[in-house]
Amino acid sequence: MKRRILSLLLIIMAAQLSWGTLRNPMMWADCPDPDVIRVGDTYYMVSTTMHLMPGAPIMRSKDFTNWETVSYLFDKLTDSPRYEMKGGTAYGRGQWATSLRFHNGRFYALFSTNDDVNADTYIMTAEKAEGPWEIHSRLPHFHDAALFFDDDSRVYVCYGTGDIVELSADMKSVVPGSRRKTFERDATERGLLEGSRMIKHGGKYYLLMISWPPGGIRRQVCYRADRIDGPYEKKVILESPFGGFGGGVAQGTIVDDGKGGWNGIFFQDRGGVGRVPMLVPCRWVDGWPVLGDENGRVPQAMPTGGNELKGNPTVTSDDFSAPALAKQWQWNHNPMDEAWSLTERKGWLRLKANQAPNLYLARNTISQRMEGPRCSASARIDISQMKDGDRAGMAAFNGHSGILTIARDGKRLTLAQTTTQVHLSDREKAVTKVDEETIEVIDIKGKHIELRIDADFTPGQDMATFYYRTKGKEWAPIGRPYRMRFDYRLFFMGTRYAIFNYATKEKGGQIDVDHFNYTKENH
Repeated sequence: MKRRILSLLLIIMAAQLSWGTLRNPMMWADCPDPDVIRVGDTYYMVSTTMHLMPGAPIMRSKDFTNWETVSYLFDKLTDSPRYEMKGGTAYGRGQWATSLRFHNGRFYALFSTNDDVNADTYIMTAEKAEGPWEIHSRLPHFHDAALFFDDDSRVYVCYGTGDIVELSADMKSVVPGSRRKTFERDATERGLLEGSRMIKHGGKYYLLMISWPPGGIRRQVCYRADRIDGPYEKKVILESPFGGFGGGVAQGTIVDDGKGGWNGIFFQDRGGVGRVPMLVPCRWVDGWPVLGDENGRVPQAMPTGGNELKGNPTVTSDDFSAPALAKQWQWNHNPMDEAWSLTERKGWLRLKANQAPNLYLARNTISQRMEGPRCSASARIDISQMKDGDRAGMAAFNGHSGILTIARDGKRLTLAQTTTQVHLSDREKAVTKVDEETIEVIDIKGKHIELRIDADFTPGQDMATFYYRTKGKEWAPIGRPYRMRFDYRLFFMGTRYAIFNYATKEKGGQIDVDHFNYTKENH
């Protein structure tokens, strides 16, 4: 009898493992403004990365659980000198809210750069999601826009608050006189309406948007029409807090699984870690996509099927032995390619110091996301070639940062734990001031040092703690825990692990990073 019960339990466990279960959030990391499509048995997702380069990551998955970054839409942006930190910065600007489509055997992506009201909208295209991506056309600026291919091959852009334009057949211009307003907001929509995503299902048009009702939480609304130019009727399709975080889950899209099922992918603000995507069941009721469980809430867990895609996760360790930089890394603004190398010292990442007054204006700062509920990362650094005035180290990097800084001043070498807040001008996002508090400073010796930052993103925490060790020593804490913050007025993104090196006097120094070791706690 006991053997039969044990066999039954093993069968049940095997079935669960075969089909797979996802625990929300789908990805506990900064991945805002998601758009998701399915091509065959594979899902592809794009997200916002603003001033980070390369930008606009394309990720793929077969089960919504295991996502791998396979390409970026661009390596650099060059429309403004601010991407080179000249005349200002691109913090919180750059690429936003990309729309991803697959049409007639090609991938297309549309995004606007949020530099100013006259910034371009790009349409990028590629034969494969893995790239290479190329610019297909440039269009006028469209805010939070969605690219939409109708059944008759006419092409539209939905944007703003219910605006729509038609594009020429070659998608290189706007059809003159085609702009129209598809609906007028009702009395409950006095707040912001944005984040357009358009789909067609059962012959009807569905425009999904994020809604900010006064006094309420962020929610997802849907506008439905029989014709693309309306008239449209509205329904609230998701209004749900989740997981002990105050904000609602909204802004994203819905996608079918090719077998009659549907899911929604929408994000939630989660403080210091950023804006985190959730997987939400979607069912069609009276011609409307209704989101959530039987109570209209985001579920704790969902079955995902057994088609697991084996590949690199979106955040990972790196020993820098590969000939090219791993796709998990992104630079803060456009990198200076002549000032970093994976080949000058094989198995190490070399960062050469260029002049900067502070971390927020330091070129070639390299970073990866942090992840919840808890994660930890460490870096082993050769500091023997730092010069007088050089500053190098590791940070929990954002507009508000907790930093471990190695400083070379004459013959003295120190390690400090500091906290900073950057101040930016409204228009140019120029760095006008950096508030800095030094928590602890110690003298260090030797050629190598390891730095570590642990992060806790459980509800009410958002805490980073800092450690170091030298050869043969145990990890030692330094400074005090730091509360990480998300500030839409500054970076408008989640806190990231960053490794940096810059010169406050003369350039010419360098550091070599031996490895970046990363672990996270599963939720």
